[in-house]
Amino acid sequence: MDRLLNVMTGFSVLLIGLVLLSVRRAHIRVEYSVSWLAAALVLLILSRWRSLLDRIADVTGLGDAPLALLVVTGALFLLVLYRSSMMISSLKDANIALAQRLAILEYRLESHEEAKTPGN
Repeated sequence: MDRLLNVMTGFSVLLIGLVLLSVRRAHIRVEYSVSWLAAALVLLILSRWRSLLDRIADVTGLGDAPLALLVVTGALFLLVLYRSSMMISSLKDANIALAQRLAILEYRLESHEEAKTPGN
């Protein structure tokens, strides 16, 4: 059990470091990094607070603290991935709307230029 908790501590510290480094190098925007940082912080707290992990295992009926830790980890990352999917969907919709607006503007510009040419 202690080995798993130590591995999860290392993993969460590594994740926090990677996210902060990515924000610093502008590979990820700050607003997108918040959910990753929050998930890593929860994992860090759970991996160091054994009594809380035991309580979560008892409340969920899992009975085993390592299994509870893995279930919580999976749930956290599913939530982060769901949030990322929502952001990607929103950005895709915004890109489609922007492309449509650009096409309308190009059409209007071409129509305006054709009306200005003296041969018409």
